[in-house]
Amino acid sequence: MEKNLIESEYRAFVTEIKAKVYQSQHQALRQANTFLINLYWEIGKSIVEKQERPGWGKSVVEKLAKDLQEEFPGMDGYSSRNLWRMRMFYQEYRILPPVVAEISWSHNLVIMEKCKDARKRQFYIGMTTKYGWTKNVLIHQIDNQSYERYLLGQTNFDKTLPDKYKHQAKLAVKDEYNLEFLELTEKHNEKELELAIMTNIRHFLNEMGGDFAFIGNQFKLKVGSENFYIDLLLFHRKLKALVALELKTGFFKPEYTGKMSFYLTVLNEKVKTEDEVSSIF
Repeated sequence: MEKNLIESEYRAFVTEIKAKVYQSQHQALRQANTFLINLYWEIGKSIVEKQERPGWGKSVVEKLAKDLQEEFPGMDGYSSRNLWRMRMFYQEYRILPPVVAEISWSHNLVIMEKCKDARKRQFYIGMTTKYGWTKNVLIHQIDNQSYERYLLGQTNFDKTLPDKYKHQAKLAVKDEYNLEFLELTEKHNEKELELAIMTNIRHFLNEMGGDFAFIGNQFKLKVGSENFYIDLLLFHRKLKALVALELKTGFFKPEYTGKMSFYLTVLNEKVKTEDEVSSIF
């Protein structure tokens, strides 16, 4: 009896410590993200202020990008393209609202570029913060006019993503990963990317956050007489959800969302078990 009691108390103790670790990790990610957002806003402000002076034109951005990349090699954040985005970020938010620091830079870019109305932006920032939407999920929600449907009372966010899956909030901040360990050449195709990931699968899963388990690559889905294949299928232990990954080496295209939505529907109908939540990508 005493041994069982001690074991029960220990399990409760472990649960408590795990919760503290998750909270600490979450706070660290939020703090790092806040610093980054403020830094990008300040850089954008400095660029705008300089360009308002005589003799300072567009060329200063290209020159600044070159100098920053020489000083900080390997950091994509200081490309000329991203510096122009910082400039636009400052122009859109002359007074930096605290809520934008709650989500990642790439989430902010999606909202800023796709939503011109302030109330619409605030809605998607709030929903991304609350439900931990990944960037692709955010794009999908905007393209599906979730804000407009929300105004009409046609959404079911609270039913589809309960607050208890709070660990997904980490995914809302960390939506960019360092995959340099794959040692790919600058020009690589999707098959080479998949092969490199499979060769380094343990390292890849650790980079993804450590809570992922590998299910399979080129995972077959049979629909009627046709076969479809998911590049990588993972399982998130904390969310208790299948996670589908479609590997692409180019820019995002709207049709990718439709394809992944189809995969998720099939996964939910044919692969997901009753105790798992809806699949995500």
